[in-house]
Amino acid sequence: MYKCCIFDLDGTLINTVHALNRTINLTLEAMGLEGIDEAHTKVFVGEGYRKYVERALIYRGDETLSGLSRALPLYCRIFEENCLYRIEAYDGMKELLAFLKERGIRIAVLTNKAQAQAVDNIETVYGKGYFDLITGEHPGMKRKPDPEGALYTARTLKADPGECLYVGDTNTDMMTGAAAGMDTVGVTWGFRPRGELEVCHPAYLAHTPADIIKIIKEQA
Repeated sequence: MYKCCIFDLDGTLINTVHALNRTINLTLEAMGLEGIDEAHTKVFVGEGYRKYVERALIYRGDETLSGLSRALPLYCRIFEENCLYRIEAYDGMKELLAFLKERGIRIAVLTNKAQAQAVDNIETVYGKGYFDLITGEHPGMKRKPDPEGALYTARTLKADPGECLYVGDTNTDMMTGAAAGMDTVGVTWGFRPRGELEVCHPAYLAHTPADIIKIIKEQA
């Protein structure tokens, strides 16, 4: 039986694509470059904001990343102002989280989004103190797909890795959970296609949050 569910944030718990796309486009615009569409945002994000900015710059012709040193602080400033832009919970997610809490299963967030913005996103959509732990990118914690954050979450919530279910929408998430020795759930409602998840051989695929409820019930 699972004692803890660890969730990715962007594309899993919350649809943040509008905020992420708005931020990168305002950044590119400030640098005299054309923006990108939301489809590219979904592909470029997932490994921290630096990698997102790098991919967008390269896509818009800055192959040597000559503008990166200017773009990064611009992005951070703009994101602080826009990180809550049109964010919303995915359908069925609040019901899933309520089910887990009723079962006494701890719930946590592990994301490559900066810590302050991760907390702002989660508390805006789900309320303050609803999750047992929120871990975002911050000094001293390696980013996903390194398993350090997942293992830290398990230790903090007093669960063995084998008692944790790791839920995410990207190959980065699947690699993180597997490296931590956790069962993984690839969710198909997020930013990446089903095929990307299947290549990583998740323990489960979920097409709706209700599918995760079924998984939990089957393991009880």
